[in-house]
Amino acid sequence: MTITFLGTGTSQGVPVIACDCEVCTSTDPRDNRLRTSILIEGNDKTVVIDSGPDFRQQMLRANVQHLDAIVFTHEHKDHVAGMDDIRAFNYRQNAPVDVYATTRVQEALKKEFSYIFAEFKYPGIPQINLHTIGLDPFDIGSMHFIPVEVMHYKLPVLGFRIKDFTYITDAKTVSETEKQKIKGTKILVINALQTQSHISHFTLDEAILFAQEIGAEKTYFTHISHRLGLHETMSLQLPPNVAFAYDGLKLTI
Repeated sequence: MTITFLGTGTSQGVPVIACDCEVCTSTDPRDNRLRTSILIEGNDKTVVIDSGPDFRQQMLRANVQHLDAIVFTHEHKDHVAGMDDIRAFNYRQNAPVDVYATTRVQEALKKEFSYIFAEFKYPGIPQINLHTIGLDPFDIGSMHFIPVEVMHYKLPVLGFRIKDFTYITDAKTVSETEKQKIKGTKILVINALQTQSHISHFTLDEAILFAQEIGAEKTYFTHISHRLGLHETMSLQLPPNVAFAYDGLKLTI
């Protein structure tokens, strides 16, 4: 199984529009972050977790030729806004794309993309097969997904464990029950927004403490804002076995 980080930025991406800070003007490509998403390529299925506003650009940049499914963590715009662009895969594959989402996220998708779900299907709209998920494990081909519920302030958000890989975005708190689903994972991905306190995201210090508590062999931070600092500089402050993810990073599980 191969994991590609399609995007590692927060809701505004990096660089931020009209910002001239040292991160947004950095020439280090690792400081250039599209909205958070990953590509999972298994033996029999290709899956994306979240299709944010940069989905089209991410698919082109990663040269994705086939897509079986999108799995949604939650309904915020930076995680769902690009779903319309699955049309290219519909045309190429001559088949719908499977979409996995909770009931609450499905309701948000129906409002955001009402034309997809309308009784009259306008020619050329995205074609999807909708699958309802919750906290019970589910399979996409040979991939076994274990949902992990975290709290994004007061909004429940799903992370996912697939084999020894766990991917979580937009977490501020995680219950002891859900932590038990994560423990034993070899590779952990968790959000680390910035150094300053935030109401709905782990700060860098909080993410480090969480990584140490889980004790994965390797932890990568994602959903990073320009306020966190330069990739190269801030990487020097991380403990062993912890690193910042960056767009284009590939892992083999």
